[in-house]
Amino acid sequence: MPSIPSAATAPSAPATATTKQPPAADRVYRHVKQGVLDRRYEGGTLLTEGELAEAVGVSRTPVREALLRLETEGLLKLYPKKGALVLPVSAQEIADVVETRLLVEEFTVLRAVPAPPALLDRLAVLLAEQRRCAESGDLAAMMVADRCFHAEIVRHAGNQILSRLYDQLRDRQLRMGVALLHAHPDRVARSLAEHAEILDALRAGDRDAAAAAVRGHIGRVEALVRGAER
Repeated sequence: MPSIPSAATAPSAPATATTKQPPAADRVYRHVKQGVLDRRYEGGTLLTEGELAEAVGVSRTPVREALLRLETEGLLKLYPKKGALVLPVSAQEIADVVETRLLVEEFTVLRAVPAPPALLDRLAVLLAEQRRCAESGDLAAMMVADRCFHAEIVRHAGNQILSRLYDQLRDRQLRMGVALLHAHPDRVARSLAEHAEILDALRAGDRDAAAAAVRGHIGRVEALVRGAER
């Protein structure tokens, strides 16, 4: 007579739970947000509920919920019975992000000196990751590593309020950065060189050089995004 599987050997419920998909609205939210950040959905694109529902494989109800959430984050503008317009990056948004980055990053890089070995090692890993992404042509992944490079320095300052403020800029930085690299391919190598300059100044324990490197890096980003350089 075959034995009955024990509780230890029988299939368990938690194994099924681990494969459970996220809620439908979350899946739509992630799909659309990633599309906006990596420029599959560029500024000016009109997204319809039906197209998104089909793309993600859900009904229209979670699509509406996800689009409302993205509208509150400033990425979309909803138009009843028409769809959602992907908002282009405005000149004012660029100015606000750059100004905030300068204030936060110059202050925190000064606080990072003298930099502990753990921070220097982490920055070196992130710089190497940026180089690998650049070589493979994955600009979206490069910008994620780029953003993490700067965020590590900000976090090291130990000011939780500044860290949270900086984290709120994440999506805007990624979106602007990917657009910048696509528009100015030569910027890829220059960005890597500028990050190396920041890391070298931190390794040398030179506060003034580190601050100057951060100012120069962000200033050149601003000029390019505004179209002042070609």
